[in-house]
Amino acid sequence: QVQLVESGGGLVQPGGSLRLSCAASGSIFSINAMGWYRQVPGKQRELVAMINSVGRTDYTDSVKGRFAITRDDAKNTVYLQMNSLKPEDTAVYYCNVYITLYGGGNRYFWGQGTQVTVSS
Repeated sequence: QVQLVESGGGLVQPGGSLRLSCAASGSIFSINAMGWYRQVPGKQRELVAMINSVGRTDYTDSVKGRFAITRDDAKNTVYLQMNSLKPEDTAVYYCNVYITLYGGGNRYFWGQGTQVTVSS
Protein backbone atom coordinates (compact mmCIF):
# COMPACT_ATOMS: atom_id res chain seq x y z
CA GLN A 1 0.00 0.00 0.00
CA VAL A 2 2.53 2.59 1.22
CA GLN A 3 6.18 2.04 2.04
CA LEU A 4 8.55 4.35 3.89
CA VAL A 5 12.27 3.80 3.49
CA GLU A 6 14.65 5.57 5.83
CA SER A 7 18.36 6.13 5.38
CA GLY A 8 21.20 8.20 6.76
CA GLY A 9 21.71 6.96 10.29
CA GLY A 10 25.05 5.92 11.71
CA LEU A 11 27.80 6.62 14.20
CA VAL A 12 29.05 10.17 14.58
CA GLN A 13 31.24 12.00 17.08
CA PRO A 14 29.81 14.70 19.34
CA GLY A 15 29.53 17.95 17.42
CA GLY A 16 29.14 16.14 14.13
CA SER A 17 26.29 16.09 11.64
CA LEU A 18 24.00 13.56 9.99
CA ARG A 19 21.18 13.85 7.49
CA LEU A 20 18.28 11.44 7.65
CA SER A 21 15.99 10.78 4.69
CA CYS A 22 12.61 9.10 4.48
CA ALA A 23 11.09 8.36 1.09
CA ALA A 24 7.44 7.36 0.71
CA SER A 25 6.10 5.33 -2.19
CA GLY A 26 2.92 3.50 -3.10
CA SER A 27 -0.72 4.45 -3.30
CA ILE A 28 -0.23 8.09 -2.36
CA PHE A 29 -2.68 10.76 -3.39
CA SER A 30 -1.14 13.45 -1.23
CA ILE A 31 1.11 13.78 1.78
CA ASN A 32 0.04 15.98 4.65
CA ALA A 33 2.18 16.23 7.78
CA MET A 34 5.60 14.61 7.91
CA GLY A 35 7.63 14.12 11.05
CA TRP A 36 10.54 12.51 12.81
CA TYR A 37 10.36 10.72 16.15
CA ARG A 38 13.04 9.05 18.23
CA GLN A 39 13.11 6.36 20.86
CA VAL A 40 15.65 5.04 23.32
CA PRO A 41 15.26 1.73 25.18
CA GLY A 42 12.92 1.99 28.13
CA LYS A 43 11.47 5.33 27.09
CA GLN A 44 8.48 6.45 25.07
CA ARG A 45 8.87 7.49 21.48
CA GLU A 46 9.10 11.28 21.33
CA LEU A 47 8.40 13.77 18.58
CA VAL A 48 11.55 15.48 17.35
CA ALA A 49 10.33 17.62 14.46
CA MET A 50 7.33 18.01 12.21
CA ILE A 51 6.54 19.84 8.99
CA ASN A 52 3.06 20.35 7.61
CA SER A 53 1.85 20.60 4.03
CA VAL A 54 2.57 24.32 3.78
CA GLY A 55 6.02 24.08 5.29
CA ARG A 56 5.32 25.11 8.84
CA THR A 57 7.77 23.41 11.18
CA ASP A 58 7.83 22.56 14.86
CA TYR A 59 10.64 21.15 17.01
CA THR A 60 11.06 19.73 20.44
CA ASP A 61 12.98 22.19 22.61
CA SER A 62 16.12 20.07 22.93
CA VAL A 63 16.85 20.19 19.18
CA LYS A 64 15.85 23.76 18.33
CA GLY A 65 18.68 25.57 16.56
CA ARG A 66 20.49 22.30 15.80
CA PHE A 67 18.07 20.23 13.69
CA ALA A 68 16.16 21.23 10.57
CA ILE A 69 13.29 19.35 8.95
CA THR A 70 12.54 19.84 5.26
CA ARG A 71 10.47 18.09 2.63
CA ASP A 72 10.60 17.55 -1.11
CA ASP A 73 7.07 16.90 -2.31
CA ALA A 74 8.23 16.01 -5.81
CA LYS A 75 10.12 13.08 -4.28
CA ASN A 76 7.68 12.33 -1.43
CA THR A 77 10.65 12.64 0.89
CA VAL A 78 11.26 14.22 4.25
CA TYR A 79 14.70 15.05 5.61
CA LEU A 80 16.16 15.75 9.02
CA GLN A 81 19.43 17.63 9.06
CA MET A 82 21.06 17.13 12.44
CA ASN A 83 23.95 19.38 13.42
CA SER A 84 25.94 19.82 16.62
CA LEU A 85 24.95 16.33 17.67
CA LYS A 86 25.14 15.37 21.33
CA PRO A 87 25.37 11.96 23.01
CA GLU A 88 21.80 12.46 24.28
CA ASP A 89 20.60 12.51 20.65
CA THR A 90 21.47 8.82 20.45
CA ALA A 91 18.29 6.91 19.59
CA VAL A 92 16.44 5.06 16.89
CA TYR A 93 14.84 7.65 14.62
CA TYR A 94 11.53 6.96 12.90
CA CYS A 95 9.77 8.95 10.23
CA ASN A 96 6.02 9.32 10.41
CA VAL A 97 3.89 10.48 7.49
CA TYR A 98 0.18 11.31 7.27
CA ILE A 99 -1.03 10.32 3.84
CA THR A 100 -4.21 10.63 1.85
CA LEU A 101 -4.53 7.42 -0.17
CA TYR A 102 -5.80 6.91 -3.68
CA GLY A 103 -9.35 5.66 -3.29
CA GLY A 104 -9.84 7.69 -0.17
CA GLY A 105 -8.86 7.52 3.45
CA ASN A 106 -6.11 9.08 5.52
CA ARG A 107 -3.55 7.12 7.50
CA TYR A 108 -0.32 7.51 9.41
CA PHE A 109 2.60 5.37 8.29
CA TRP A 110 5.89 4.67 10.08
CA GLY A 111 9.35 4.09 8.71
CA GLN A 112 11.42 1.09 9.81
CA GLY A 113 13.71 3.17 12.02
CA THR A 114 17.36 4.10 11.68
CA GLN A 115 19.94 4.08 14.47
CA VAL A 116 21.77 7.28 15.30
CA THR A 117 24.66 6.93 17.74
CA VAL A 118 26.61 9.94 18.96
CA SER A 119 29.78 8.86 20.70
CA SER A 120 33.49 9.55 20.79
